[in-house]
Amino acid sequence: MAKMLLLLWLLVDLLVFIITVAQDAQPVGVCYGRVGDDLPSQQDVVNLYKINNITRMRIYDPDRATLQALKGTNIELIIGVPNDSLQSLNQQSAANTWVRNNIQNYSDVRFRYVAVGNEVDPNNANSQYVSYVLPAMRNLHNAITAAGLGNQIKVSTATYAGLLGVSYPPSNGAFNDNAREFIEPIIKFLAENNSPMLVNIYPYFVDANGNLLYALFLSPGTIVSDNGRNYSNLFDAILDAHYAAQASVGGENVEIVVSESGWPSAGGDAWTFQTAETYYTNLIAHVTGITGTPAKPGRSIETYLYSMFDEGMKPGAESERHFGIFYPDRRPKYQLSFNLIKSRNGKISERYGLLSAFSVQGF
Repeated sequence: MAKMLLLLWLLVDLLVFIITVAQDAQPVGVCYGRVGDDLPSQQDVVNLYKINNITRMRIYDPDRATLQALKGTNIELIIGVPNDSLQSLNQQSAANTWVRNNIQNYSDVRFRYVAVGNEVDPNNANSQYVSYVLPAMRNLHNAITAAGLGNQIKVSTATYAGLLGVSYPPSNGAFNDNAREFIEPIIKFLAENNSPMLVNIYPYFVDANGNLLYALFLSPGTIVSDNGRNYSNLFDAILDAHYAAQASVGGENVEIVVSESGWPSAGGDAWTFQTAETYYTNLIAHVTGITGTPAKPGRSIETYLYSMFDEGMKPGAESERHFGIFYPDRRPKYQLSFNLIKSRNGKISERYGLLSAFSVQGF
C-alpha cells in the first residue's frame, strides 16, 4: 500500500510539473522581413507559418496584404511602425487614424505588441528619429486605449545592445550616458503601462572573446561568474545586462521580449551553415524552457527568430542577407521545431526517471 501511495504521489507530482511547464513555456515567434524580390506572397507566407506551427510573427510595417492574410488565424502579431513614419505619429489625430486603419480594421487579427521604431539610437544612423519615438508611443497608446484595446495590445519600441555603455559583467549593465536621456523616459512609460521592452539580441554581433561555444550555447560550464550568477551562454549575459541597465533607470519590473535573434548562414567571419543551425536549434531549446537567465530564473523567454527568409535586397554587410530559416522557395533551411517545451533542468527524465528526455529537435 505504501508503494502504491508513493507511486500515486509521484504521478500526481509529475502531472502538476508537466502542466506547469506547458503553462510557463512561450512559443517561439519568427520575424517576417520582406526586403527581397524573390519572396513568396503574403498569403503563402502565412500558410507556411501555420504549416510549421509558428504561432507568433513580427512584421516591420503595417503591410495590408499580410494583415489580410492573418485574419482569422491564431498567429499573434508584433506590428511595427517604421522609423520614417514616427514623426507623423507625433500628432494624436494621425495616431488615431493609424490605429483605426491598421488595427481596428483588422479586428480578427491577434495583435500583441506595436513596435514603435526599431533600433533608434542617438549614436547611429537613426539618430534623427530620437525625439519622435516617445511621443509616437504615447499617442498610439492613447488611441489603442480609446479603442478599448489597451488590455490586449501593448505599445513598445525595439532597442538593441548598441545603447549599452557597460555590459560586463551583466549585473553592471548600464546605458550609454548620451543614450540614457533618450531611453529612460521610454522605460518609465513602459513601467507605467505594464508594457515590455522589445530588445534585439545578437550574440553573433557581440564580441565573445573568440569563444564560439559560449555564443552557441555549447559551453560545458561557467564562462562568466558574476556575484554568484554563473553564465554559460552569451545570450543570457546580454539579456541580463539589459535588465540591469533598465533597473538602474526605474525599469526593474519591465519585462524584456527578445524581438530579434539569429545567426547568418553565410557572408560573415563566424559562420558556417552548421554554425547557424546550431545557434537556432539551441536558442529555441533555451528560450522555450523555463530555466530563464541567471538574473531572471524560472521563466521562459518570449523570443522571435530573425528571420523567416534570406532577404537578398537588404543593405549592409553580406551576412545581413543570410539570416533566413527558410529559403525563398519555402523549403526549410534547417530542421527546427518551433514549440519545444523543456523542463526546468532540461530533462524531465532526470527528475523522475519516467519519461525520456526532450531532444533539441522535438519530443
